[in-house]
Amino acid sequence: MSVAASAHASTALRRSAEVAARAGAAVAMQGFRAPGLVAHEKTDHHDLVTVYDRGSEEAIREVLLDRHPDSAVLGEEYGLVGDEDARLVWHVDPIDGTAAYATGLAMWCVCIGAELDGRIVAGVVFDPVADQMFAADADGATLNGDQRLDAAGRGTPARATVFSHFPWPRDLVWAPDAAMEQFRRVTEEYGTVRSIGSGALAMCAIAAGWADAVLNLGANSWDVAASAFILRQAGGEYTAYRSGERVDPERDHHCGNYVATVRDARFDTLHELVRFQSGRDAALG
Repeated sequence: MSVAASAHASTALRRSAEVAARAGAAVAMQGFRAPGLVAHEKTDHHDLVTVYDRGSEEAIREVLLDRHPDSAVLGEEYGLVGDEDARLVWHVDPIDGTAAYATGLAMWCVCIGAELDGRIVAGVVFDPVADQMFAADADGATLNGDQRLDAAGRGTPARATVFSHFPWPRDLVWAPDAAMEQFRRVTEEYGTVRSIGSGALAMCAIAAGWADAVLNLGANSWDVAASAFILRQAGGEYTAYRSGERVDPERDHHCGNYVATVRDARFDTLHELVRFQSGRDAALG
């Protein structure tokens, strides 16, 4: 495939993802802040799902498979639907931040990443409450189609704003004392440390230069495929670790232990934390 053809395909896939994200968001918005919304536990009480997660994914899948019938959809709620050998695979999180969504907090989004021949080539993260469409293709990353995203921020720890999804209870199963010491170091060294409901929105905030870093452990491909691509296309950096080693950037959307930052950041403590904690992959099997 030529460079021009590749860029054209990337743009077409980004457009399809935008259409699908809006279709999924329309379903999700029907339940947002609705009286009596019920959230059910999946793996435990930290991992929730609603009927709107499933309905949103169904709507997204319908759009994507209608526009690209030879593709497959890998979604959080239904797993892989379609040909497992398809060249084009969509990584879909219909509601990233269900816990926030279920309580009425506007900290959730719809995520769709397009993987073509093993590489992410397009992605969108749509925040329907704020009506903000973060998107990227071969031409770069934008907000709402016309504002170029530029991951320029504060690369000095003392001035940096960090979104941390650590430590969760699952992070305290292996080496809990080390985890608490690492969290202490992060809160002391970095200017502001916060947790928000959506890792994807956090990564897009970094792509826009509104924040400086996010770290996470144990995310899935549908959590990071779109947002990591958007960040990289905005000039930011996404680094994933498995068993203490950095993962090949071509395939690191399949590894959810990551540090994402604005460009030219020297956030060694964050990398040390995630590199160390990724060792639990081997230790816990």
